[in-house]
Amino acid sequence: MKMLLQLEDVYAGFGTVDVLKGVSVDVKPGEIVTILGANGAGKSTTLMTICGVNHCRQGRILFDGQPIQNRAPHEIVRLGLSQVPEGRRIFPRLTVKENLEMGAFHRQVNGDELERVFAQFPILKERQGQLGGTLSGGEQQMLAISRALMARPKLLLLDEPSLGLAPMIVTKIFEIIREISQQGTTILLVEQNANMALHVAQRGYVLETGRIVLHDTAKNLMNNDEVKKSYLGG
Repeated sequence: MKMLLQLEDVYAGFGTVDVLKGVSVDVKPGEIVTILGANGAGKSTTLMTICGVNHCRQGRILFDGQPIQNRAPHEIVRLGLSQVPEGRRIFPRLTVKENLEMGAFHRQVNGDELERVFAQFPILKERQGQLGGTLSGGEQQMLAISRALMARPKLLLLDEPSLGLAPMIVTKIFEIIREISQQGTTILLVEQNANMALHVAQRGYVLETGRIVLHDTAKNLMNNDEVKKSYLGG
């Protein structure tokens, strides 16, 4: 099967320091793939490099067969790749509706687009005139996800979607992730809650200090003694 996303021996970082040291990852259409790792392993750097925010110093990133390393982020979004960044980063002084419209900046938004998102996130329809900064943490995460979906991505990058949320809200967010996948959007998920991530993903990679040290099916990773010890509290 043709890969939707391929990272081939990618080196990237900040300034002259490489955070990623030869990372290779692939994602097939329709999959949920997760990247696990401790703080500082390079998980967010990987996503930021894919979406063009970080400079790829060496290696290749192919999206739908097309090289995208070091292309401008807005160009990458137009190709069909959207990111939900760590910490949500909604626009707090814009309304919910305005935040959603920003997600589709590269094309005209119509009422059907908004209704499609509101059908999946009814609470956002109720709050559409409310300022983003006044929403609860869980509502802001739903807004960040739905804003990314407004671009109609082929691939959605999710960076720590459970961060700072209550357990009940985390469960809801992961139900939403599963629904998005079932509706046909491919997902690359970075998540410190390894247990939740491996329960929704088909495959996973373990990243340590900028290098992939393990790659397997999600089921095998859940049963791996080292993964249990380091990430699942086993």
